[in-house]
Amino acid sequence: MTLLIAGLLVWSLVHFIPTLAIPLKQNLTDRFGANGYKLIFMVLILLSIALMVFGWRSIEPVFLYMLPYSLKHAFMLLILIGFILMGAAKYPTRIKSFIRHPQLTGVAVWAVAHLLLNGDNRSVVLFGWLGVWAILEIILINRREGAWVKQPVPGWGREFKGLAISVVVFVVFALAHPYFAGVAIR
Repeated sequence: MTLLIAGLLVWSLVHFIPTLAIPLKQNLTDRFGANGYKLIFMVLILLSIALMVFGWRSIEPVFLYMLPYSLKHAFMLLILIGFILMGAAKYPTRIKSFIRHPQLTGVAVWAVAHLLLNGDNRSVVLFGWLGVWAILEIILINRREGAWVKQPVPGWGREFKGLAISVVVFVVFALAHPYFAGVAIR
């Protein structure tokens, strides 16, 4: 559990820098340049993901709860919705006209869906933490940025292209899931 929690701490602390530690971010950017800061950020995030994956895989799961298997498809649909929301952060979309932070909202939806699908101790720690982190980020970013300025609505072609890309990414992650999570999607 130590590696998993270490990965979650690194993930959270690094992501909280632009939100809570703006002077630290500015100091690092001044010292290493914008690209240097981005490189440090990326390396630390990759380290945190590696710690989470190895930590996850090293824990023997202890089941705390189990929801009915008949709800699995509904929970998988929630994961797809989470991917669509996360993808929506990367392109102009109608979603941004009613969800201010689609990527973080997508992470929260993805985390809740995983908590509904997996009732073991390591899932509760990993997905519970990431869900709470995403919600905290939304609150903190809203406080930092103030009033929400909505983006213009794109054309339908761009909308469907972005949606298709999100679905393809979802399928790729679903197929790769056994290799990085060590758990096949059943």
